[in-house]
Amino acid sequence: MSDESKLATGEVLSITRWGDQLFSFTLTRPAGYKFEAGQFARIGLKSDQIPGIYHEDFNPEGQEQIFRAYSIVSSIYDETLEFFSVTVPEGSFTSRLSHLKVGDEVLIDKTPFGFLTLSRYQQPEPQDLWLIATGTGAAPFISMLQGFEVWSHYRRVVFIYGARYQDDLVYFDQLESLAEPFWDQWDGEFIKVASVTREIPAMDDICTNQRITELLGDDDLLDQIGFKPSSTSHVMLCGNPQMIKDVKQVLKDQGLSMNRRGVGNIAVENYW
Repeated sequence: MSDESKLATGEVLSITRWGDQLFSFTLTRPAGYKFEAGQFARIGLKSDQIPGIYHEDFNPEGQEQIFRAYSIVSSIYDETLEFFSVTVPEGSFTSRLSHLKVGDEVLIDKTPFGFLTLSRYQQPEPQDLWLIATGTGAAPFISMLQGFEVWSHYRRVVFIYGARYQDDLVYFDQLESLAEPFWDQWDGEFIKVASVTREIPAMDDICTNQRITELLGDDDLLDQIGFKPSSTSHVMLCGNPQMIKDVKQVLKDQGLSMNRRGVGNIAVENYW
């Protein structure tokens, strides 16, 4: 199969800017494109796609296309594909991506990637699910919350979202509205926790200005949640690599294990 036959084209349908660096964008979904909630897509730009950007500045190696991995925010049922991105200063890719306009086209690899999916869990049997994210790492979990699998397998779901500032908790206030359509036959608990490290958050939800590693060792805060990660928990981590490394160690110290070949508590996504 040629490289060209592995690619599809997506048209930019909308762009939402959440601040100076964070933005979301939606694309048309290629016909037949299937993915599992939690997976990511490879999005591509052509080096000469944006007027005023010289080829050698964008891509010194001279390649005609450059791809980056983006976790999919959309539900598996949506007719469009939504992505969540941060503009990296001087970044060769995101700085160009952030200047796209409605109607522009980008390349999409037809194959979805990644193993941060609920299907990877075989043991232990589902009891509670912890989704722990920083920044744009929230994307795969937002996709999961818009599907039946979470709500049919777990009685308790905790979403811990970390950011430096409260305004960076993009999607946080929308989580209930995204998930509610699946709650008709569900009588469990859904708990949101905000970890905002550079200011004191003012929110109705459970919140702290501690780091996530500190939060998971704070008995008072865990009492607000009502329970803590245990041997019957499934824990998923996505976001800042240092956060993932540190939280993994905290959870291991608490007796949880990495998920390997379907067995274990902790699953992570490393595509940074």
